[in-house]
Amino acid sequence: MAKAIHVVEEVEIPENVQVEVDGMKIRVTGPKGTIERDFSHARGVLIRKEDNKIVVETFFANRRKKALVPTIASHIENMILGVTKGFRYKLKIVYSHFPVTVKVDKEKKLVLIENFLGEKAPRVAKIVGNVNVTVKGDDVIVEGIDIEEVGQTAANIEHATKVKNYDRRVFMDGIYIYEKGVIEQ
Repeated sequence: MAKAIHVVEEVEIPENVQVEVDGMKIRVTGPKGTIERDFSHARGVLIRKEDNKIVVETFFANRRKKALVPTIASHIENMILGVTKGFRYKLKIVYSHFPVTVKVDKEKKLVLIENFLGEKAPRVAKIVGNVNVTVKGDDVIVEGIDIEEVGQTAANIEHATKVKNYDRRVFMDGIYIYEKGVIEQ
């Protein structure tokens, strides 16, 4: 396979966002907060700030480097979107017989799922990073500025209620992600 001579992606920076590039470390600051990320694992990829945009580029790229450039650019776009608007995942609590109660322990950063399938011990899901989890009726809402922390927390909650050794078509109890998106102002 032939190598690409120059692969480049540009990410526009909005006026209410500050981006600092220090080698392969990027810090994005906006109205909702600050996100830092280290891309030092991406060897051979250059990241620089030019006027009001971030340029991610590489030269003489093989297949791996060619794939890394747009991936890093979309990570930076997600960071900018997170500090301007934020991310929200919605999960639905589903049960047929035993009413499930969900409690959030903010000090220990845990979500406790009680009475799931009539179990005595609560199932526990970990809250990752600086994420806000709220329970409203049959909905669990996970919000934050870092899409990876929000997504991992929602996945932890969904995984904690995974039903094992039963037919999933019959025992549909659990907590499931049904909406992912940006927080609307």
